[in-house]
Amino acid sequence: MNLNILKYFPLMPDQASDEAVSYDHLFWFITGLAVFFAVTVVVLMLYLGIKYRRGSKADRRNPVDHSKPLETIFIAVPTVLALFTFWWSMNEYIRYRTMPKDGIEIFVIGKQWMWHLQHMNGVRENNELHIPVDTNVKFTMISQDVIHAFYLPEFRAQYHVVPGRYTQLYIHPTKTGRFKMLCAMHCGTGHSEMGGWVYVMSKKDYAEWMANGGNSFRDQPTTMVAAGKKVWDAKNCGNCHGNADTERGPSLLGIYGTVRPLNVGTAKADTEYLRESILTPWKRITRGYDATMPAYEGQMTEEEVLDLIEYLKTATNLSEPGKLAPYTVPPPTDLKKDTTGPQNATERANENDSGPMTQSELGDRRQ
Repeated sequence: MNLNILKYFPLMPDQASDEAVSYDHLFWFITGLAVFFAVTVVVLMLYLGIKYRRGSKADRRNPVDHSKPLETIFIAVPTVLALFTFWWSMNEYIRYRTMPKDGIEIFVIGKQWMWHLQHMNGVRENNELHIPVDTNVKFTMISQDVIHAFYLPEFRAQYHVVPGRYTQLYIHPTKTGRFKMLCAMHCGTGHSEMGGWVYVMSKKDYAEWMANGGNSFRDQPTTMVAAGKKVWDAKNCGNCHGNADTERGPSLLGIYGTVRPLNVGTAKADTEYLRESILTPWKRITRGYDATMPAYEGQMTEEEVLDLIEYLKTATNLSEPGKLAPYTVPPPTDLKKDTTGPQNATERANENDSGPMTQSELGDRRQ
């Protein structure tokens, strides 16, 4: 139960996680016990000191030197409270130090004097961290120089980051906003400047931020063609496919609907062909090229593939201005001179499925 104590004690950091609420309950319980016993002892000391001060009229006859009921209470009550506090603290510690099986994982590297954070998909951040709300976030941490301490006060989370060993920490944020990220270990002259911000976002905003490559300032595409251009640039497709054929790869300008000459046979460049060429390019290789293009199966979503195909349908320039050049279909191979390869459509299909020919093999076949 959230007692909303922070409403009355604004000097405490905000509560931004499940751990913060339970931690504060334990903290205020221990603080309350300490204050209660301290006040009790001080009040009794003052009361007895005033009552039995020198010259007072207090009755000092037959003083009591011991009381078993009182001694039992003085021993039993603190012992029970101490054991209860230990049990509560132990359960909280075990819960915090047991890493959840689900959620996202963030890798943290402490450096003098900054935090470097990396997401599983490769997105990197320095002194900033973007995470979704209501999701377990696991940190795997290490230092590249001295001992640091990854400290998130609003989440009541802190753990040492040491060189040569991985340590772990996790949080479960419950509210969106911007929260402090600090180092809680004196790590050198720049220790006080080793800080940053944690941005807890809604799941929708986080998904958009992640889809944007972790760039909050990059415009989001509004059409499939714009999204396809974004995929084209992100995958660096223009390094091999420009407006004209090169040694690296054939041009893809105006490819949609054309007939593609393959190492074996031909194929029409429809949507199915383009999808297959993106995900599993080794299956049908353009004539004169090797199977050098990386396969994007498992690395691109179907949405990204569709966007990329739409971009290829409408693109008018795939490289620098002034170098527009439509793809020129090479002359067909004279199959009558081909006495070493497959002699019919079935054999050609079997060879195509079994693997591509190298450039040297292709040259031997054409001689």
